[in-house]
Amino acid sequence: MSAYLGYLVHPISGERVEESQAYIPAITDDGGHVYPVPAYDLDRVRGLETTNDPGLFRYRPLLPVNDGPVVSLGEGATPTIPLTGLGEQLGMSALYVKDESRNPTWSYKDRLAAVAVTKAVQEGRDTVVVSSTGNHGAAVAAYAARAGIRCVVLTLASAPLAMTTLMQSYGAEVIAVHEPTDRWVLMRQLVDDYGWAPMSGFVTPPSGSNPFGCEGYKTMAYELHAQLGDVPDAIVAPVAYGDAIAGLQRGFSELVTLGLTTKTPRLIAAEPFGPYGKAVREGYRPSDSVAAGSSVAFSIATPMATWQGWNALTATGGTAATASDEQTMQAQQALASRDGVFLEASSTITAAVLPELLARKDIAADEKVVLIGTSTGLKDVPTTAARLPEVPVIAASLPELFNAIGAA
Repeated sequence: MSAYLGYLVHPISGERVEESQAYIPAITDDGGHVYPVPAYDLDRVRGLETTNDPGLFRYRPLLPVNDGPVVSLGEGATPTIPLTGLGEQLGMSALYVKDESRNPTWSYKDRLAAVAVTKAVQEGRDTVVVSSTGNHGAAVAAYAARAGIRCVVLTLASAPLAMTTLMQSYGAEVIAVHEPTDRWVLMRQLVDDYGWAPMSGFVTPPSGSNPFGCEGYKTMAYELHAQLGDVPDAIVAPVAYGDAIAGLQRGFSELVTLGLTTKTPRLIAAEPFGPYGKAVREGYRPSDSVAAGSSVAFSIATPMATWQGWNALTATGGTAATASDEQTMQAQQALASRDGVFLEASSTITAAVLPELLARKDIAADEKVVLIGTSTGLKDVPTTAARLPEVPVIAASLPELFNAIGAA
């Protein structure tokens, strides 16, 4: 039996919000936006119940969906891999990566898309719309295709070719604009005037994403608990609008309520420009922003924090750290060459911030630390290739081979 109560609650005031108002962000006292959070009666479930449903819907009792059909591509159950090579380099004895590149569209966004598109289908929606430059749009497009409904992606003219190719290949109608906020203006009109189901946020200051879809990220917490035997001490995640860490925080909190653990991990944001670091130090203010520009970690290159992201960090005693493009790309190379894990730059920034976190004593070398590897490095091959040496072309002879690679 599902523990979902059929309504949501305001995450700050706790006031009840009906499902019909789920996609309308509430304005907070300080002028920010928050989405409501699905409410559950955890007394209805015994422990962490699983079902025979596909993908992450094996956790259906703790997801905001009804008993009808679900939209799944077999997402979830991604491995948690020891990073022995990088761990040895940094002097860390228990470093892991949750490799979300093993999902159907090779990113953690499949967890959001599975739940959000399922909810849209159960609501009788025939069109979903998403604002995205990458993984989010590709995932929603794939799950909309699986569900047999229309998908419209509003992206930027600067979006990488690999990402727009994926979106279009999955059948989405992809439209690009020049300014990020232009996408949100269009999307708000489409949601309000045509009843299209929003798969991402569409207000400024940013608030986060589809509140039902964000619940899909809770399942990473459930899996980590099962894979590690308990929860880790800390989790380092790439953060833009905080959807994943907000979901993780709720998932770990539910594990405590269910009596399966006694602690929640510290959640730590890895970011290029530092809006979450500023919010942790000074308190969250929705109008705050930091200087930002281009970044190899383009999918998390935001100048602004969200309330939900800041809340997940502070509620768990977490923090934030930044890394440069060069540090991020060096970390990508280290993860791939030392541990055989090739992740996109927006993921490897989690490894890039580890030296700073160790130096600040925000993590200890003997703690169990998990990096969230959000997506594969194959999503942005040109950025990686630009930093690699040219492949030598030789005649088929051993002397030339050893001249190119060194001694036998």
